[in-house]
Amino acid sequence: MDLIKTSIGISKTIKNVSRFREILNVLSRHGFSELIIKSGLDKVIPGFVLPARVSELRSEDMSNEEWWQVFGEQLRKSFEELGPSFIKLGQLMATREDILDPALIRELKLLQNKVKGIPFETAQKVIEDNLGKRLSDIFLTIDEEAIGTASIGVVYKAQLHNGQKVVVKVRRPGIAKLIHTDFEILLFIVQKLEKVSSEIKFLGMSKMISDFFKSTQNELNFMIEAQNCDRLRKNLELIDKDQYLVVPKVYREFTTEEVLVLEYLDGRPFNEFRSMEELGSDMVVKLEKSIELFTHTLLADGFFHADLHGGNFFVLENRKIGIIDFGLMGTLSKKNRANLISILYAVITYNFDNLVYEFLDVAEYESVPDHEELIRDIKDSISPYIGLSVKETNMTELVRNLIRTLSKHELYLPREWFIIFRALMTLDGVGKSIGMDLNIFKVLEKDLPNLVSELLSRKNAQEELMWVAKDVVTSLRIVPKHLKWFLKEISQNNYSLELRIRDLDKLSKGLNRSLYSLGLSLMACIFILCGAIFVRNVNVLSFYDIPLLTWIFWAFGGYLMIRIAMLRKF
Repeated sequence: MDLIKTSIGISKTIKNVSRFREILNVLSRHGFSELIIKSGLDKVIPGFVLPARVSELRSEDMSNEEWWQVFGEQLRKSFEELGPSFIKLGQLMATREDILDPALIRELKLLQNKVKGIPFETAQKVIEDNLGKRLSDIFLTIDEEAIGTASIGVVYKAQLHNGQKVVVKVRRPGIAKLIHTDFEILLFIVQKLEKVSSEIKFLGMSKMISDFFKSTQNELNFMIEAQNCDRLRKNLELIDKDQYLVVPKVYREFTTEEVLVLEYLDGRPFNEFRSMEELGSDMVVKLEKSIELFTHTLLADGFFHADLHGGNFFVLENRKIGIIDFGLMGTLSKKNRANLISILYAVITYNFDNLVYEFLDVAEYESVPDHEELIRDIKDSISPYIGLSVKETNMTELVRNLIRTLSKHELYLPREWFIIFRALMTLDGVGKSIGMDLNIFKVLEKDLPNLVSELLSRKNAQEELMWVAKDVVTSLRIVPKHLKWFLKEISQNNYSLELRIRDLDKLSKGLNRSLYSLGLSLMACIFILCGAIFVRNVNVLSFYDIPLLTWIFWAFGGYLMIRIAMLRKF
């Protein structure tokens, strides 16, 4: 009976027990048996026996860097064996230079090209089932060998019947269900491990896994990626007058949640270039301009490509720059965009006081820190980097110093801000990979004054006032209703409210006197106003020209003002 109860309890939390057993087996074989035993995960599945360990996670003579290296290597091997959803999680973790140890990051970055493809027959079935046509009716030709493989999709090169070259992105069959299953299991395992390991808890894996699942849901739906692609192209068309950047066309008639058909961009990715000489001086200028356009989409539009690494930037045959992969996009609300502009403007103008105040506006914290000390620490951590070129600046180290300083004062930035920092760091990496001497702060400095002026414009102020007024009106509508419901609830449940007020008589007399004074003041104002009405059309050159009725009304008003003064005195 206990065995049956335990099995039922597991199924409520984890629907795929066999997958849970497989994950525990793999983690154990790669050195995590001790953590599994300490957390009690081996007791969750009745009759489960851990396999023999092939390696140990920790050795007494290891340095901190060596421990993270071993930890990262064994985690990477586990993720590789567990398949696409774990590889996707590892790739996401590899972008968190802001909080994870460099040795761990180095290992996880090796996961980028470790995803196996799928048989072409499987991809063909997905395409035909989704589009309701035979493959030959859709494409004139299609290469059976994939030109790209990722955790979620596999990419093939094809040609439409009109001669247009395209790429066909096919979602892996069953990947959505697998990611959902693995997410439930991962969250369950990590929550157990965090209770027994300070190292695991330090990583903040629970929150990271939740963020991973949320972001992956959008990537699983290729219709969202198609929408992202179209939206970014339209935004760039408004500002890219010289057409430096090329965003591929989406073929909507051949696009579903599982199949995405895009214009083929024939070019060479930036990560294959090793120097500016190899790239060409004309492309260096265009790349600089492209980065300016990217920062504009970030700061002005609040919608930007969040994964612009060297593999997603292409030098096309016509010497333009192509962009691909629109699954991971960043969005910033108007408020966060205003905060970001203010933060960057504070950085380039060396205004560390305003910088700290802006961080306090967006960060999460339990108690307000000592802002004077925080200002000093922020200044010490980032001022050495301001004004340096990309060759001289380690953007990753700058971000690390900033995050470390905020964490020291128990300030924590929301997830969307890490996406921004990651985007800036990847741009930094693109520049460094070809030896490009780009000053990120100079690029930002060009747009920021105009954007700050736009934030303070009359149009924006009117819009903000409009929304404030709307909120006030909505509140005035809601409050009486909620008060009515509250009173009705009290009366139905026979609640009683007893008030005990000290010196009630004294308070009552004071209240009566205040109301009496208010009434006299109102009457005095009325008499004075009435007297003024009679002199409105009279040419008054002396006191004798003032009408008698005016003097009578003003006399009554003066008398009432004297009475009010006497009441206040006594």
